[in-house]
Order: sequence, then structure tokens, then C-alpha cells
Amino acid sequence: MPKDYSRSQRIAEQIQRELAELIRFELKDPRVSGLVTITDVEVTHDQAHAKVFFTLLGDAAQIEEATVGFTRAAGFLRTQLSQRMKLRTVPTLEFKYDASVERGMKLSRLIDEAVGSAPKLPTEE
Repeated sequence: MPKDYSRSQRIAEQIQRELAELIRFELKDPRVSGLVTITDVEVTHDQAHAKVFFTLLGDAAQIEEATVGFTRAAGFLRTQLSQRMKLRTVPTLEFKYDASVERGMKLSRLIDEAVGSAPKLPTEE
């Protein structure tokens, strides 16, 4: 079991690195160009499917456009991965927006606001 997990993890990490490079240099779709970051890749144990999580700076409409763009480019990206990686089968790619970074920034902002508005306690000397 640990051997299979580590292989899936290594494949996921390699896919993440390769996709980041492919998106930056090879993909010409304007919907996914710009400030897109691949945050994580989860590969199933049989290495047949991969969920690719991404973030981008933008509103809901831009996120939806990027998701559509990634879905349309999935075949191209998979073909490029097959040429770069030594795998028997390259997993099918499913792109999902990763809202965890956005949630983290909101929580951090709320904490900063709460700390900033808290009454100052007198210090003891």
C-alpha cells in the first residue's frame, strides 16, 4: 500500500510541475493565460484520472471562463504530458477551481480586522 501511494504522489507532483510549465509556455487560450496557478493534483490509485486544482486572480466569471478553457484544453495538455512523461497511461485531466486560497485570505483579513478593532489592554509594569 505505501508503495502505491508514493507512486501516485510522485506522478501527481510531476504532473503538477509539467502542467505549470505547459500552461505558461505552450497554452495559447486567453481564458487560461495570466495569473493561473496549479495548486494541487490528485491522482487515483490506478493512475487513470487526475483532478487538477487551480487558482487565479479574478471574479466568478473569469473563474468560469478559465474552467471552460481548461476543459477544452485537457486533451492537448494530456497529449503534451504523454510526450514529456514516461507513463504507460497518462491520466485523464479534470480541472477544478481551488477556493481554499481565497478562503484563507478572507479568514486572514477577518482575523486582522478583529485584532485591529480589539481594545488595547493596559500593560503591567
